[in-house]
Amino acid sequence: MPKSHLSLRGQLLLDGGKLRGSAFHRSVVLICQHDPQGAFGLVLNQPTEKKLREVIDADLPERLEDHPLFGGGPVQPSAMSFLHSDLFLPGANVIENLNLGHDLEELVALGKSWSASQQLRVFAGYAGWAPGQLDDEMRRESWITHPATIDLVFHAPSEDLWPFILRQKGDWQSRLLAGAPEDLSWN
Repeated sequence: MPKSHLSLRGQLLLDGGKLRGSAFHRSVVLICQHDPQGAFGLVLNQPTEKKLREVIDADLPERLEDHPLFGGGPVQPSAMSFLHSDLFLPGANVIENLNLGHDLEELVALGKSWSASQQLRVFAGYAGWAPGQLDDEMRRESWITHPATIDLVFHAPSEDLWPFILRQKGDWQSRLLAGAPEDLSWN
């Protein structure tokens, strides 16, 4: 009988302190897709200095030109993805009121109809896992999980997201990890 698969879609993965020296050190990754074929996620706490007009060669609506770009992960840094809260734009639902898009035309359409109540975050690159790879990392306790919310995705301070969520978890191990220095030799 095959092993059952527990999907982590809609969960945040936080570096559990074992990813020092990797691209995921102190990262918070939103898992957008996770099935037996692998996993796809976006790093939420790696803002870049770039604006969309600098990286997208298209006629962007003015309201999107100065929109910030985030580093979504180390895989295919030229691939674009975006998270949005527009319920009328097509996209894969990640959690309630949060959709994932990849299509530039959809992003432009979103920019043209965007209202103040809608949320948008655009990413270059992504985090990807081969079949079974994320499951193995979870067994090794490389990651700590936390349910994703719209507020954590769009409103929490991105640079401090990792310790912010760890402190929210409330257990002593997470609070201890959140307060640990970047380099443990400083301790």
